[in-house]
Amino acid sequence: MLTFSYTARDRANNKIVKSTLQAESEAEAAKLLMARDLIPHEIKPESAGGGLNFLKNHVGTKDKVVFTRQLATLINAGLPLAKSLHTVQEQTENKRLKTIAQEVIASVEGGSSLADAFAKHKEFDELFIALVAAGEVSGTLDKALERIANQQEKDAEIAGKIKGAMLYPAIVLVVIIGVIIFMLTTVVPQIETLYASLKQSLPFLTAMMVAMADLLTNFWWLILIVLGIGVYYLRHYVETTSGKRQLDLFKLNVPLFGTMFRKLYMARFTRTGQTLLMSGVPMLEMLRIAGRSSGNSHVTDAILRSADKVKTGKALSESIKNEEYVLPLVPQMISIGEQSGTIDDMMGKAATFYENELDAAIRSISTAIEPLLMVVLAIVAGGMVGAILLPIYQLVGNTSL
Repeated sequence: MLTFSYTARDRANNKIVKSTLQAESEAEAAKLLMARDLIPHEIKPESAGGGLNFLKNHVGTKDKVVFTRQLATLINAGLPLAKSLHTVQEQTENKRLKTIAQEVIASVEGGSSLADAFAKHKEFDELFIALVAAGEVSGTLDKALERIANQQEKDAEIAGKIKGAMLYPAIVLVVIIGVIIFMLTTVVPQIETLYASLKQSLPFLTAMMVAMADLLTNFWWLILIVLGIGVYYLRHYVETTSGKRQLDLFKLNVPLFGTMFRKLYMARFTRTGQTLLMSGVPMLEMLRIAGRSSGNSHVTDAILRSADKVKTGKALSESIKNEEYVLPLVPQMISIGEQSGTIDDMMGKAATFYENELDAAIRSISTAIEPLLMVVLAIVAGGMVGAILLPIYQLVGNTSL
């Protein structure tokens, strides 16, 4: 299949339409347009070139939220599914999502369910597919799509807050490294030259700095190669099952940030679980999908172990209570929901609690990390200044003698 961009006139309203579609050839693309009551003016294949095309082919969360919410609004207004999809596809600006929408339309018009049509594309996760499928079965597709959009927005908001919390320390660390490199490559060599001209031996701390400066000046290319190879293999390692599990375990137990990550995973699990249960997804399916959506393999394993116990007839609150990486409030709220028949509502309240706790944890970390980074910066700066000023003082002392 090739992707073609086209300009055509809609016979129904005489408006000019610009979009893309997939076809085997330009002639077939023209036939598809005429079958939709469109008169083609221009049809041309889209280039598959490189450069920055990967950015155009990326479907961001914002694009999916807008797409999903628009589709929900049109279906709620009473438009047929195919017509709603056509309308949203024409309004979508993201080229990759526009192409996906075209393929979804073709699948739906060919008799496929909307959930199956979306399932053919990796851009839509299990949660998205499950909610669409539940909405189709229950006749509440518009509500299911609205819940999907809300869930996506909530996930993006939480992820944005965590990235924001880590931005400041990252900037400070970059500044510290920049200061060290500057001092080693400009100031320290001058001290070495001065001592060499006076035939004096360098103090130990300054000698260490000189050795580091020589290494950085003469073998910077080797350092870059080693760092590049290290980063390459580390990235590939964390993409393996073993590497991902090690990284997930580190996130759960890393000092200062571990508590924040645990609350994040619980917020994701309970919010996703609430959304699935409200849409009519069965309990075991909910646990499978919500467990995987937590974003941590060890938390996922804990949820799936609980699901296996639920299969045997055990209550969910009892099944999940003793799992190491499940925070205590979750089984307590689920237990209340089991007694009152409102598990989805209780999971929603647990999600709200952990989302608020996560906000507080992010603020606390941001507050705590600032003085910690200042201490690190002071130690680094003090060490550098000591390595530079100490030999100067010694020279002054020797000269005065």
